[in-house]
Amino acid sequence: MTESADRYAKRSFSQCGEDLILRHIFNSLKVERPSYIDVGAHHPFRINNTALFHLGGSRGISIEPNPELFALFEQERPADINLNAGISDTEGESVFYVIDPPVFSTFSREVADEFVTRHGFNLKQTVTIPCTTILSVLEQHCGGKCPDFISIDAEGVDEIIIDSIISNNLPFTAICVETISFSNKGMGVKNQDLIRKVTDAGYINYADTNINTIFVKKDVWQRG
Repeated sequence: MTESADRYAKRSFSQCGEDLILRHIFNSLKVERPSYIDVGAHHPFRINNTALFHLGGSRGISIEPNPELFALFEQERPADINLNAGISDTEGESVFYVIDPPVFSTFSREVADEFVTRHGFNLKQTVTIPCTTILSVLEQHCGGKCPDFISIDAEGVDEIIIDSIISNNLPFTAICVETISFSNKGMGVKNQDLIRKVTDAGYINYADTNINTIFVKKDVWQRG
């Protein structure tokens, strides 16, 4: 790459450039360092929607239930609040199914069984992990205030988290959530009900990478 080309290149850590879309949103809103919550953060940098912001000076909360991956956040992103937990609609403990590849790990037995039987993935182990709610995380770590955006990749429980955001009227400026089922052949089915639920709650369907949909709060976007 020539020096001139390198000058205009854009670095992304997300699977399909979601972080660049989010950065464009917040640049448009003149928010230089947006705060975040990353649910199902996976890895500090690989396929991560908040790494670009973290390296740019933003800070937030990374939530990763896989104990091995969580340790990487403690090591690589100590300036964030890092939680080894799951997010649900109630407090307690749940069985977490650690899948290989780890990006498909889940709290859902049904989803885990599908990954193993239909897609040939390996169930490495099951571990019992504490679960909390989005509301509790905000109260304990954000003084009850809502960060600028939330990224959700929680195989099998994404809709539970969205329901909690809507029912508690949590005013995230942007929401990035996985909205397609997994398919080895790229034939996943879009969750139109989930997309409709978020738009009905006052969000614009701003962008879609097929895997993830990015929503922006309508009134915030219109105010600019």
